[in-house]
Amino acid sequence: MKVLVTDKINESAGNIIASVAEVDFLPTMTEDELVKIIPQYDALMVRSQTKVTPRIIEAGNNLKIIGRAGVGVDNIDLDAATQKGIIVVNSPDGNTMAAAEHTVALMLAMARNIAPAATSTKEGKWDRAKFTGCELFSKTLGVIGLGKIGSHVAEVALALGMKLVVFDPFTSKEVVEKMGGEYVQNLDEFWPKCDFITVHVPKTKDTVNMINKDTMAKMKKGVRLVNCARGGIINEQDLKEAIESGQVAAAAIDVYENEPNIQDCPLINCEGNIVLTPHLGASTKEAQINVAIDVAEQIKEVLSGGSASSAVNIPSLRLDKLEPVKDYMQIAENSGELAMQVTGGMIKTIEITAQGDLAELDIQPLEVAVLKGALSSMLEGVNYVNAPVLAKKRGIDIISSRSKIKCNFAGLLTIKLTTDQGSTTVAGALVAKDIPRIVKINDYETSIRPEKHMLLVPHVNKPSMIAKVAQVIGENNINIGSMNVVQKNDKHETESIMVINIDSGVNEKTLTGIAQIDGVHDPKYVNLSA
Repeated sequence: MKVLVTDKINESAGNIIASVAEVDFLPTMTEDELVKIIPQYDALMVRSQTKVTPRIIEAGNNLKIIGRAGVGVDNIDLDAATQKGIIVVNSPDGNTMAAAEHTVALMLAMARNIAPAATSTKEGKWDRAKFTGCELFSKTLGVIGLGKIGSHVAEVALALGMKLVVFDPFTSKEVVEKMGGEYVQNLDEFWPKCDFITVHVPKTKDTVNMINKDTMAKMKKGVRLVNCARGGIINEQDLKEAIESGQVAAAAIDVYENEPNIQDCPLINCEGNIVLTPHLGASTKEAQINVAIDVAEQIKEVLSGGSASSAVNIPSLRLDKLEPVKDYMQIAENSGELAMQVTGGMIKTIEITAQGDLAELDIQPLEVAVLKGALSSMLEGVNYVNAPVLAKKRGIDIISSRSKIKCNFAGLLTIKLTTDQGSTTVAGALVAKDIPRIVKINDYETSIRPEKHMLLVPHVNKPSMIAKVAQVIGENNINIGSMNVVQKNDKHETESIMVINIDSGVNEKTLTGIAQIDGVHDPKYVNLSA
């Protein structure tokens, strides 16, 4: 396997990945250059300079994972990567301290006129009165986005004696008040409360142009703004005009709409108090090492067959969600495979019911596993990344529920898969905590280990049926590993089913031979993933 590392990423990344793959360190390239070489790589690791476009992703036929050594992933086309089944990861924590500290540094530099005062002093001038600043103490800091970076900025601001106001629809009032701040539910109420405003949100359709001419007009006259998050959240032309009019007293900006080509950025020629830095938020030695190590370890883990801890396009498989249900992932996938292969046709709905301990857990990862199993039986190239997308495109309804009805297992996952040809119910569980078992197929309660090759043989419950089926299997030189034969729940029922684990695949001749046995109806060969 081969991994491409670009954008001047710390060499520690290569040392980590080298144990599982060959690593090439190359400089930042154009789209055309990347398209030519990307087909030979299994993983790509970038910072913010490389734009990983749909064209690059389409050319990456061997790509399994793309890693962004930093927090955001707006330079990677997530939709294209997800459609192609490529995991995209980042390092949400590696540069937290660096970005938070830079935010505070810019806020202080802006308030105390550090940059112009330094320039003036180096010119031999002594203009103390010209650079009179303002104190942060007792001023109100408005924080938009109380994530890891925003939270640390807020803590430092409180330590400096500032008051705190927070807008974040994903944070509770209790969390903000416990920190010592005021929680505000809408931005119209937020804007006029703040003397300083800092943004710590990703760049999305909801946050682009969040701070513009109209919103700045709602702020206090003389407000000061800081942006170390993403370019485009503050409208650059509107900010220039607001500074020059005096509505905004000062601004400190580290990120821009068009990086690194900022020659046409309106803020460069802004006549007013503005501090500009070239995206230095994560530019500390410590942060560069941290993000490189974090993403490199995730790439190594994925290429070794494991899971990524910070996958942004498969949030259902984050480690905090996956850990409680990880032991059930394979049986969930096998249940989806078995149900689909028994039923056939085009999937309409998949109903997933959790019982026992599973009823108390977030089973979203298991839903993805069931989807992967079901769709893999009808499509190629299905994985945990693209299974939900493929299901949505095909209009498949996923219905999840939790049942309080007691069961005979610590945790029980029941799948009812309905297609245009019928429906099949399969239930999977763990026996003795770690032994996977298929414990139900439609009305038959069974207990058999899911194996790569399986035969399901419904038949009339009468003497010599097992011998006749075994004879056909043996005549075709197929070895039987294990067999479970059960009747339906009704003790008067004359129908039974054989669930047989075999050592190799079954051809059409063998299946036809079994089907021709008097009393056998509609036998199925099932091929499960390992």
